[in-house]
Amino acid sequence: MIEWLRIAVLGVVEGITEFLPISSTGHLLLTEAIFRHKQSDLFNTVIQTGAVLAVIAVFGVRIKKLTLGWKEPANRVYLAKLAAAFLITALGGLLLKSGNWKLPHSAIPVAWATLDGGILFVVVEKWLRGKKGADEITWTVAIAVGVGQLIAAVFPGASRSGTTILMALLLGVARPHAAEFSFLLGIPTLLAAGGHEILDALRHKTPHEPWLQLIFAATVAAITALFVVRWLLRYIQTHDFCWFGWYRIALGAAMLLLATQGVIQ
Repeated sequence: MIEWLRIAVLGVVEGITEFLPISSTGHLLLTEAIFRHKQSDLFNTVIQTGAVLAVIAVFGVRIKKLTLGWKEPANRVYLAKLAAAFLITALGGLLLKSGNWKLPHSAIPVAWATLDGGILFVVVEKWLRGKKGADEITWTVAIAVGVGQLIAAVFPGASRSGTTILMALLLGVARPHAAEFSFLLGIPTLLAAGGHEILDALRHKTPHEPWLQLIFAATVAAITALFVVRWLLRYIQTHDFCWFGWYRIALGAAMLLLATQGVIQ
């Protein structure tokens, strides 16, 4: 019973933090430290696919309009921009893999990425204060957002949603449109990552993987993320991301302190 409660908490944490720009990696790391139980990379990657289901549900009408109305020039161009951003991430990931690049396994890089991202949000939002953002996602923005996803992949803790939204904001995109493009881009990105991990695990017959617990955690993440994404989209209609930045600064500083004391590793 306690084991399933722990899995449920991990699902809730993932659902809350995946699309808020506050680093799901950092929060999962802290949660694992509290429970003194580290989950596999497969577990942490696959539960992200549950959170993605919430985005599909929230943006169902938008997705239907884009896909079924692909013959309309505006929809076709938007889909092409999403595809370009995704390809930048995918190709960059393949290059990193071919170069035998490995994710850092220490909490300190994650803490620094969380803290630095928070500082950037505060600085960027203060710079944008009083400025009206654009509604259009240009090709420059799409490319920059794709690069942002790659940065988040290289520096765990930077937050995929955080880096992509920051890139769009820096190039003058209004917050709701920046968030929408980031969230829609997360669908193929996170589904591809989750699918790759699952196929790889099945191919190599990964032992002792608790598949029922993984499915349960992904389901909890999906339900939680559904409420979080809807709330965030309403919130940024009248607010900026500054408070998320301050929260990240506090979280990153706390993680650094805990890491130096050996509480998290």
